[in-house]
Amino acid sequence: MSEAIHITTAIFYCNAPPHVGSAYEALAADVFARHQRRKRGKDKVTFLTGTDEHGDKLKRAALAHGMEPKAFSDRMSAVFRDAWRKLNVSFDFFVRTTDPWHEQFVQQMLKRTYERGDIYFADYQGLYCVGCERFYTEKELVDGNLCPEHNRPVEFISEGNYFLRLEKYREQVREHVARVPDFIRPERYRNEALAMLAEPVGDLCISRPKARLDWGIELPFDPNYVTYVWYDAFWAYFSEPCRTEPDFASRMLPYTTHFIGKDILKTHVVYWPAILLAAGLPLPGHINVHGYLIFGGARMSKSSGNIADPVSYETTYGPDVLRYFVMREFVFGLDGEFSEERLIERYNADLANDLGNFTSRVLAMVSRYFGGVVPAEMEPKPLDTHAEWERALMDRVNGLPTRVDDLVTNLAFKQALETIWEALDTANKYVAATQPFVLVKDPDKRGQAARILFNSLEALRIIASELEPFMPVTSKKLLDLLNVDVESASLPPGEGIKPGHRVKPPVALFPRIGQTKA
Repeated sequence: MSEAIHITTAIFYCNAPPHVGSAYEALAADVFARHQRRKRGKDKVTFLTGTDEHGDKLKRAALAHGMEPKAFSDRMSAVFRDAWRKLNVSFDFFVRTTDPWHEQFVQQMLKRTYERGDIYFADYQGLYCVGCERFYTEKELVDGNLCPEHNRPVEFISEGNYFLRLEKYREQVREHVARVPDFIRPERYRNEALAMLAEPVGDLCISRPKARLDWGIELPFDPNYVTYVWYDAFWAYFSEPCRTEPDFASRMLPYTTHFIGKDILKTHVVYWPAILLAAGLPLPGHINVHGYLIFGGARMSKSSGNIADPVSYETTYGPDVLRYFVMREFVFGLDGEFSEERLIERYNADLANDLGNFTSRVLAMVSRYFGGVVPAEMEPKPLDTHAEWERALMDRVNGLPTRVDDLVTNLAFKQALETIWEALDTANKYVAATQPFVLVKDPDKRGQAARILFNSLEALRIIASELEPFMPVTSKKLLDLLNVDVESASLPPGEGIKPGHRVKPPVALFPRIGQTKA
């Protein structure tokens, strides 16, 4: 495996503002990217996101707002960029498909594929969904004329167009999916992909005549056509990195991992691999597929209008709360019910009670009993009655980085947070069982109290470090309270905080909130 890795979200279609469902994808990819930076080093990880700005659907949205497509996409792309920054999505590249360099790059790929003989012209008539920006066969439709994604009637279109030889590569792609078990994750979507590739798929229409749609990237071999919006958007995964590193795509594709929603599984496992092969490029390393967030009984989506503004949760509940909730509440790959009431329950129970109270309690005792300094008077061994509790804490904490690494690497974000919280729960029980606040009053047992608080501080340090990909703002606050720098944060247990180390007084990290905010 290459030391380097390239991580992408889907390129978000900006006909409307982002919602919690699209933020979920960006946050999942961000957790993965932050974890990979910790594991491989920052210079080995690139993380890309961006906005998809061409096509019929965006043009119609712009006209509905009384704007030209470019001015409308300028506004909406800025909304996405601003939202991801406010949610602390740590992208390295934010690509816009209207960027001049991206348009040139797409034209290079079109010309390259055309010259290889895998694009041809033919007359075509078919059933077209504006929302999906694609043609459907009758068997793919609901009741013969409804788009399966948008539940709206399709349009019959007859015109000449350019086609990519999709069917030519179907069997090669199918064999790759079958041979590489983790190419598509989770497993359920790999099985869906194999079913899609089991039968002929036909060739892919990759153009639109300017007479019908002029908002797109012009074909380099026919000025009367623009390219299909999906063909355009796929190349955004590599256009900007290739600006400074021309071989980036060919070098990094095998080490690329895409995060996408299940609604675009077909485009990524049938279209995208064939587009790459037709351009003479290798296939990506992984396609990671998440489910839908359900809000009020229906899928969150811009087309349905069932949306919730992700930034509003950041404003209302504070940094990291939305991130924590969607990563802790939902199994990656499955649909999940999003509820603000449930978010508040998680906030109060997990963040205010478990994490906030433990942090405040330990720091307050160090401040009150030892002047904020880790004492040198620690007993070398625990009391016999405390030994089992200390061993349980050390077992949880010592193995935490390895367990979390394995879980995040395999997209088990919910389980990774559960594992961190098991360590936190053990730390809370350790303090409650050993009662350093009682021991410190006995001069002969003051060293035992010091030992317990030292172990608790070290546990908090390691928990704070492992939380960084999931809760970057909170992790930074915790480490600041512990007066620990980034380098010391990830040291093995017993090596990060030493006797004589000064910590800061506690602050209220997560004040409890009432249900009225829902």
